[in-house]
Amino acid sequence: MDILKDSKLLLVSLFIILLAEAIGQIKISLVMVFPMLYSMLMGGIISFPKFKILNEKNMAHATSIMSVALVILIAKLSTSVGASWEKIIQAGGALVLQEVGHFIGTILLGLPLAIMLGMGREAVGATYSVGREPNIAIIEAKYGLSSPEGRGVMAMYICGTLYGAVWMGILASVIAGLDILSPLALAMGAGVGSGSMLAAAVAPLLELYPDQAADIQAFSSSANLMSSVLGLYIYIFFSLPFASYLYNKFKGKRATATADTNKDN
Repeated sequence: MDILKDSKLLLVSLFIILLAEAIGQIKISLVMVFPMLYSMLMGGIISFPKFKILNEKNMAHATSIMSVALVILIAKLSTSVGASWEKIIQAGGALVLQEVGHFIGTILLGLPLAIMLGMGREAVGATYSVGREPNIAIIEAKYGLSSPEGRGVMAMYICGTLYGAVWMGILASVIAGLDILSPLALAMGAGVGSGSMLAAAVAPLLELYPDQAADIQAFSSSANLMSSVLGLYIYIFFSLPFASYLYNKFKGKRATATADTNKDN
C-alpha cells in the first residue's frame, strides 16, 4: 500500500508516459524510435541521484511496480500462445535452434573480444549467457559472486539492466526496417529470457507489423519461456563449461605467443 501512496513516483511516472506518448514515433534513418524507448531514457535521467528528484525509497517502490508490471505483460503476451499454437508447433525446430544463438553468439563473439580487451576469468561470467537473474544464480552456485566469474556476470547484469532494453529496442527496429528477416524470426529473437528486453524488442515489431501482432506476441512469449526454462539447462551443462574451455584455450595460446615473442627479442 505504501507504493500506491507514493504520489511523487506516480506523478513522475505519469508525466513521463504522457510526454512520451505526446512525442510519438520518430524515424531517424533506419531507426524507428518508439515512446517506450525514450520513456526509459527520460526515466533514467530523472532518477539520476544528482538531480535529487527521486530518493532511494522512490526507487525501491519503482522496482516493485516494475516487477508486477512485467509479470502482467508476460501473462498478457502468453495468452496469445493458444491462438497460434499450430504455427508454434510447426516452428518448433526453429524455436529450439534460435535458443542456440543466445549463448553461442555471446561466447564465440564476446569471449575473444573480452580477452583481447584484457579481461581475465571475468570474461567467462560475462559472456557465457545474456546475464540475467538465473545466470547469476548459476555462477553464484559454481564460483560464488566474489569470484572473477561472479564479477563478470554481475557487470553484464548491470549493463543489461541499464542498457539492455534500449539496445534491444533499437536493434529490433533497425533490423525490422531493413526487411531482411521474417517478423516471426525477429519475435523469436526477442525472447532472450528478460521481460524488459522482450517488451522493448516486441514494441517496434507490433507497430511495424500490426497485421501479425497476435503471432508476434505468441512467438516472442514462447521463445522467452523456452529461454527461461530450457535455456537454464543449456547454460549449466553446455554454455558455462564451453566458455570456460574456450577461455583456457585462448589464454593458453596468448601466453604461448607472448613467450615466443619474448624469446625472439
